[in-house]
Amino acid sequence: MARPREFDEEIVLDKAVQCFWNQGYEATSIRDLINETGLTGASLYNAFGDKRALYQRALDHYVNCSVAQRIQSCDALPPREAIDAFFADIIQRSLSDPQHKGCMLVNAALELAPHDPEFQEIVAGVLKQIERFFFEHLSAGQANGSIGKSMPPDILAKHLLGVLMGVRVLARVRPEPELLKGIVAPALALLDASGTP
Repeated sequence: MARPREFDEEIVLDKAVQCFWNQGYEATSIRDLINETGLTGASLYNAFGDKRALYQRALDHYVNCSVAQRIQSCDALPPREAIDAFFADIIQRSLSDPQHKGCMLVNAALELAPHDPEFQEIVAGVLKQIERFFFEHLSAGQANGSIGKSMPPDILAKHLLGVLMGVRVLARVRPEPELLKGIVAPALALLDASGTP
């Protein structure tokens, strides 16, 4: 009969996220994860498998607690306000992180996805989810007149996704309010209803 786990999986995943997020996948050792989570090596392997499997669980946990929650909270707002709130939250998080870790998903896109097809698929899936969030709110905003029709919603959604990625990467090396807000402001200006042809 299997023994019940003597640890809170959510807490362990939170700690694993912080460890991988601070150091990256390659630089994080099993010893780092043991020290951070407080689990023994055997418990870590029994519960999560190898380092790669734990990283995947940690990345899923990060996406559920960060990206998915942001989308869910913004979904409750009117279309234009939802997009504004999404970027306001991104800028606030980027500027309030003293370690300038950036976005764990973007970090995974840069570190693992180029040479790991499984992680490439995982990251691409989440980015498509974010693009779909933009597309749905852009479409709704253009339909109700709160967002201009200067460009089709699918093109604008792709542009906003690119702006988001740029902000998250630049925030790691130049976490300057003027820079990040200056990147986002022209993209949001494209959405102004007055820009309707």
